[in-house]
Amino acid sequence: MLRVLAALTPGIAAYAWFFGPGVLIQLGLASLTALLAEALMLKLRDRPIWRSVGDGSALVTAWLIALSFPSTGPWWLVVVATLAAILVAKHLYGGLGQNPFNPAMVGFALMIVAYPLMMSRWPGAGAAMDIGQAGALIFGSHSVDTVTMATPLDTLRTAMHGVETKLSVETFLQSRPDLHAAWKWIAAGYLAGGLWLLQQRIISWHMPTAFLVTLIALAGVSSAIDPSAFNGPLFELISGGAMLAAFFIVTDPVSGCTTPRGKLIFATGVALITWIIRHFGGYPDGIAFAVLLMNVAAPLIDMYTQPKVFGLKDDQGSRHD
Repeated sequence: MLRVLAALTPGIAAYAWFFGPGVLIQLGLASLTALLAEALMLKLRDRPIWRSVGDGSALVTAWLIALSFPSTGPWWLVVVATLAAILVAKHLYGGLGQNPFNPAMVGFALMIVAYPLMMSRWPGAGAAMDIGQAGALIFGSHSVDTVTMATPLDTLRTAMHGVETKLSVETFLQSRPDLHAAWKWIAAGYLAGGLWLLQQRIISWHMPTAFLVTLIALAGVSSAIDPSAFNGPLFELISGGAMLAAFFIVTDPVSGCTTPRGKLIFATGVALITWIIRHFGGYPDGIAFAVLLMNVAAPLIDMYTQPKVFGLKDDQGSRHD
């Protein structure tokens, strides 16, 4: 868990550089909330507190929530999401190793459904904002609209659906090179951390590869057919939480699949549902919903993708040895 947190730091550094120090405050809020909620539930369940709190799992959930939320959103947004993730999605199902749903995505999905407007208020890339200004926005200032903007996915989706002047991906990227560069560097940070996790054998190649290849293939084919209605592969990869999802969310060892073929199917399903929601659903990004839907299917996928056990007979009576 500590190595997962370390792998997130390049993306966090890029995030803070381009969008200001608000993300650091949100990380602190989410971390404190997660640790307190974890300790409370362990106390109520009469489980050892310090050993379990120190395993780092609550912090990983907290960091994924904070990195998925607007860095200048109100403080209670990330706090409520973290409480839902730890208290409900994790401990009400039995705690670490027992939760069928990804806790961070449960928290995110709850807040995007309940507060879609607040979840779309992101700071503008390159906005000159010190930690005091970021804190004022997070803890109660109502002048958020002066520095906020929609994400690239939200802006381009709105334009493509005729609410604004119709844009192509290329036109959008040319009009906002600062925003394009910001998300590109953040995605690169998550990619670097994810590759390090692969090198450390903390995660396997199956899920990141299947997720990214499927997203690239869908974006490549659809944008080739109609570039005015569909995002290209690069835009799909650097926008929203694609890179964060590929290496840090889809790869959750508890709520995802465990068999090699199951991992490929699981991640492919997440990418497919994400792409469908991005282009045909009611939200600009669908990673959280895609992950939760595939969490439901994970036990069935694992059951039908179990590798053959050598030394046992199959249904045809042949022996594997």
